[in-house]
Formats: sequence, structure tokens, C-alpha cells
Amino acid sequence: MNHFYKESFLKEIDFSKAEINYLIDFAEHLKNLKQNNIPHQYLYGKSIALLFEKNSTRTRSAFTVAANDLGAYPVFLGKDDIQLKQKESIIDTAKVLGGMFDGIEFRGFKQSDVEQIADYSGVPVWNGLTDEWHPTQMLADFLTLKEKFGNLDGLKLAYLGDGRNNVSNSLLVTAAKLGVNIQVGAPKQLWPTDEVLKIALDEAKQNGSKVLITDDPIEAVKEADVLYTDVWISMGEDVDPTDRIKMLRPYQINRHLLNQTGKSETVVMHCLPAFHDHDTVIGKKLGEQFGMDALEITDEVFNGPQSIVFEEAENRLHSIKAIMAVTLGDLFIPEYLF
Repeated sequence: MNHFYKESFLKEIDFSKAEINYLIDFAEHLKNLKQNNIPHQYLYGKSIALLFEKNSTRTRSAFTVAANDLGAYPVFLGKDDIQLKQKESIIDTAKVLGGMFDGIEFRGFKQSDVEQIADYSGVPVWNGLTDEWHPTQMLADFLTLKEKFGNLDGLKLAYLGDGRNNVSNSLLVTAAKLGVNIQVGAPKQLWPTDEVLKIALDEAKQNGSKVLITDDPIEAVKEADVLYTDVWISMGEDVDPTDRIKMLRPYQINRHLLNQTGKSETVVMHCLPAFHDHDTVIGKKLGEQFGMDALEITDEVFNGPQSIVFEEAENRLHSIKAIMAVTLGDLFIPEYLF
């Protein structure tokens, strides 16, 4: 019996601690199979729609390679390739794609859009990112931490930056579910919403984790095993860069802040892309405008010995593959695991 069969993967709230841990462990298993060149075509002959409103490197690459590894056929549908929202509604699009494809990935803006696609398509739908949640990133992140530390229970993770964005929301809820202590360092104007914070606190109470929200970056990183950050302005977000960068400058992950953890073994994570130098058009423009060599993370730390950023990026593939396999593949998963 497959506990996940025909289910969608839309946000972390929908899954229990046991279910998330199973997906992390299964991703680790699939990673081992790939590294040893052992075929695992659980989705042989299936067709997968990759529906993208937002551009992507890791999400698109991971879903494409994952589908191929699993024996499925991925078809990329970018915002300029189909009539999504221009001439055809989300619901109509969902019904059409659901009649042709066995599963649908959606990466876009509104959480309500991916929810509608799941409601009306009749096939498993996977959230590749919305403005509210980034659940596939979380499986990759906590798989990476489990590989690094051997266990998740009791780890202390500090997130610094925009505390209201999708990555912060997902880290709060997922960490709290998994028994990982989560500390968010952000200016008060960018603290998590009361709704997200309540979910995290309820999960923390059930799973023995602690939640701290502070505007003091030093307090946020104290005794942290992990420092995590994200870009300061999310894709499609309409804000004044001057105000945002001035607000978040004290939360930059640099050598000084990393030293404040008091732990030599602290690791550093970033979901990417990162403005750690001037080697991108946007990074160069903003860096020169504000007189900064880097924005949310310095190059010294990003490419330093404590960074596990690229291990984290690779694990997007294995975690996404696990989600696709368990929701669309006819696997036997013992019920006692849950």
C-alpha cells in the first residue's frame, strides 16, 4: 500500500512529522541509487507537465532530471508557451492538463493557483514554489542537514533576512514539525505573519522544538548549528530596493556574524540564487548602487569551508524525485511507518 498515492504536495502543513521524515529518508535512498547507477524507473511511461509562471534554475532542472530518472516524460510549459491566465483560466487549464498528463508541477505566484490546479486537474500536483510556501526546498534542506549532522532532532537553525517570504514561512513550519529549533532574525516590519507563526508554535509544542523571532541578528544566530538566508527581494516583489537593503543590511551573513554562533562547526545554507558577488547583472547593479561587495551573504562565507550551499542545491533533485515517485508511483510503503 502506498500512503501517498495520488496525493498532491502543496505545502508542509499538510504532512505529519513522520511523513516528512519518510520523504527525506526516501530521497536519501534514491540519491544512493542514482550515485550507484541503479535504475529506479518508478514512473515508467508517465507524462509530467512542468508549469512555470516564474523562471527557475534548480526547480526546473530538478523536476526534469527527476522525471527522466524515474522513466517519465517531462514537458516544460512556460508562461509564454500556453494561455495561462491570459486567454484561459487556472481552472480550465487544470482540467485540460489533467486530462493529458499524469502529474503536474506548478511554480508561480499565488498559493491559491496551485491549490486550484490540484482541485480541478484530478492528478497529483507538486508545488515548485509560490509566494507563500516552498515545500520541495524544505525536503532538500533537511535532507542536507541530516546528511551533515546525522540527526535533525535538537538542531538549531537561524534564518536571517526577510522573515515573511516563502522560504522563511516554510522553514518555520518544517523545522517546528521536525523538532529543529528555529530562530528568525529579521526587522520587525518583516517578521512572519501571525497566521504562520501560530502554525509554527503549535507544531513546536507538539514536537518539542523552540521558536524565536527577534530583530537582533546576534541573538538570532547564538549557538546556531545552521545559518540560512535568502535573497532580500523576492521575484516579482514590488518594493523600494533602497528601503529593503537599508533594512536588511545588519542581517547579512558574513564572517563576523558567523563567528557569533560560538560554534566552529556551524554550516551555512542558501536556497539560491545568491547575490554574493558582482558576477550577475542584478548583483552588480545593486552592489554598486549601495556600495556593497555582496548583499545577503558575503562571497567569503558563501564559498567558504562551512558552506553546504551546493550540496543543498543538488539535493533538490533527490527530494523532488522522492515526492514524484511516492505520489505517482505504485510503491509499497508500510502503514506502520506513519
